Amino acid sequence: MTRMDLNCDMGELPEAIADGTQNRIMRWLTSANIACGGHAGDAQTMEATIRQAQACRVAIGAHPGYPDRENFGRLELNLSPQQISDTVFEQVSSLDEIAQKVGAKIVHVKPHGALYNQAAKNRDLASAIAAGVARWNKDVILVGLAGSSMLEEFRVAGFRAAAEAFADRRYEADGTLRSRKFPDALIDDSLAASVQATRIATQGKVISVDGSEVAVVAQTICIHGDGPHAAEFAERIWQGFRVTGVERLSLARIMAQASGA
Repeated sequence: MTRMDLNCDMGELPEAIADGTQNRIMRWLTSANIACGGHAGDAQTMEATIRQAQACRVAIGAHPGYPDRENFGRLELNLSPQQISDTVFEQVSSLDEIAQKVGAKIVHVKPHGALYNQAAKNRDLASAIAAGVARWNKDVILVGLAGSSMLEEFRVAGFRAAAEAFADRRYEADGTLRSRKFPDALIDDSLAASVQATRIATQGKVISVDGSEVAVVAQTICIHGDGPHAAEFAERIWQGFRVTGVERLSLARIMAQASGA
């Protein structure tokens, strides 16, 4: 049976917590990446999101990004590797402090936005992210773009690395994500997102923007929690998995099974 983790970036929109949207998304997930004060999030949203994840039995991860709330961490910043390491350490530590308070455990770390996209191509940035996490804890899974060099750097740093694909983003023919500067970078139809997620899970492929098949082998698939129809996307993807026999399983269990542990 095919197994896949379904993750979502959470704790980024206080209004989604308040109006119940985030909780509706959470019920379909196996992992939640929680914004921890860089691009978004504060102590209140972190705690609320962790508690929602606990109630839904969803594994939690840290989602550090560039400390640039004005641009939601989606603008490339020219930070040194040391600055990146420092902010990643600070953000993950902040989430961990709250997690410990409520009896939760962080099991993975996934960079956000521009930091993620740059690190997918820049080994020095990927190494800096790993160094920041290592200052906090090396016994976690680092998540990065499937097929990218950042996964290699995470492994070199001594981490378990999980390859991630996206249900709601379009791909270039080289397997990279289509830049958000293009109007078609995002998939805005829940059926199309479900089809892409199912194709990734069952075939290890996506259809790129030029119509070609691209290999995308992943252990986890992401949807973005800040999208206007994220809850609908999450439910539709789960339905697609159920119909095609894909089992949702937490990332930690998938990684353990892959290693024979």
